[in-house]
Amino acid sequence: MITITEAAQAHFVKLLEKQDAGTNIRVFVVNPGTPGAECGVSYCPADAVEDTDTKLNFNGFDAVVDQESVPFLDDAEIDFVTDQMGSQLTLKAPNAKARRVSDDAPLMERVTYVLESEINPQLANHGGQVMLMEITDKGEAILQFGGGCNGCAMVDVTLKEGIEKQLLSMFPEELTAVKDATEHEAGEHSYY
Repeated sequence: MITITEAAQAHFVKLLEKQDAGTNIRVFVVNPGTPGAECGVSYCPADAVEDTDTKLNFNGFDAVVDQESVPFLDDAEIDFVTDQMGSQLTLKAPNAKARRVSDDAPLMERVTYVLESEINPQLANHGGQVMLMEITDKGEAILQFGGGCNGCAMVDVTLKEGIEKQLLSMFPEELTAVKDATEHEAGEHSYY
């Protein structure tokens, strides 16, 4: 579920030496499965561990995860990186905003997962997002853009050169095209 690199494990051990005996770390997701999902790590005293928590054993400590966060921390990685700018703990959780779906899930669910986990985080840099409205009988994914993408002068390039290429390469036997159903209105919300 969660990978904690050796560098991060060593960092946690140093931090935990200064805490009460039995203290471990808690890894969690606030607002899991939503665009506003945030991951975090905190100290977890022994008396704060719930019966429903998942305990993961590492070198010198346990990582505790609440039941609600578990499915959203699949493939998560915690690392401790040192470079010329200093040291920092990094937490990458690619499934925090959208729960991973199985390969045999309905096409709508699989496409929505890709949009939420891979495409929307990139669009969020420009204040935008995209939602899957439907998949037609002809295999066309119909999308609705919002936020900074609505009315943006680059939306056609984003759709054809980015989103469509990615989705058609990921679902070659199931999707035939990706189309925009947004009624674009340029304004202050538009990125370009």
